[in-house]
Amino acid sequence: MNLCFDLHQLFNQLPRYHFPYDLYQAPKNGIYVLFERGEKAHGCDRIVRVGSHRGDDRLIGRLDEHYINENKDRSIFRKNIGRALLAKNGDEFLDKWDMDRTTRRAKENYWSQADSDKQAIVESKVTAVIRTNFSFSLIPMNMGEIRRLYESRIIATIAQCSECKPSDNWLGRYSPVEKIRKTGLWNVQHVGGETLNQKEFMFLEELLLR
Repeated sequence: MNLCFDLHQLFNQLPRYHFPYDLYQAPKNGIYVLFERGEKAHGCDRIVRVGSHRGDDRLIGRLDEHYINENKDRSIFRKNIGRALLAKNGDEFLDKWDMDRTTRRAKENYWSQADSDKQAIVESKVTAVIRTNFSFSLIPMNMGEIRRLYESRIIATIAQCSECKPSDNWLGRYSPVEKIRKTGLWNVQHVGGETLNQKEFMFLEELLLR
């Protein structure tokens, strides 16, 4: 049995959110599953990222960090999209983009006004790509420990599936991050971890379809 196939079939049945999204009735805690325009697997939309959040009641805030707040140092997803865009264009700003600008040392020693202006331009392009090309579904899950477990195992199950292949035009093919290129996911952590078992999948299925 291919649990990656089953995950895709299950998650493709869930309500889908696009930007601008209304999350008034959305769960405050859980896992988000991202889909990307043009990406297909297992006969349906391909899952391209799985994520969650730290702390209680932070799911919507975490999604806003991806879709709304233009700060790549608060969203590794935004940072990875920017990396791929810059690498695709052969832009030398990639080295600066990789830096964490939240540190005082980086601000004092490495960043000029021109760098700040360039970052704002790239952030705007990243926002446009995310809002235009990505949609998501939500898996409600309150307990942080359980949520982290399922997040990691869903990621590993998809990353290790031999049938989930990105399209030839997938932006992630330009990523300088090898794990992104190899797995077809905008994830780096957990891709080589323990995968879901049948019992854990049945728990998800019961949770989402009951």
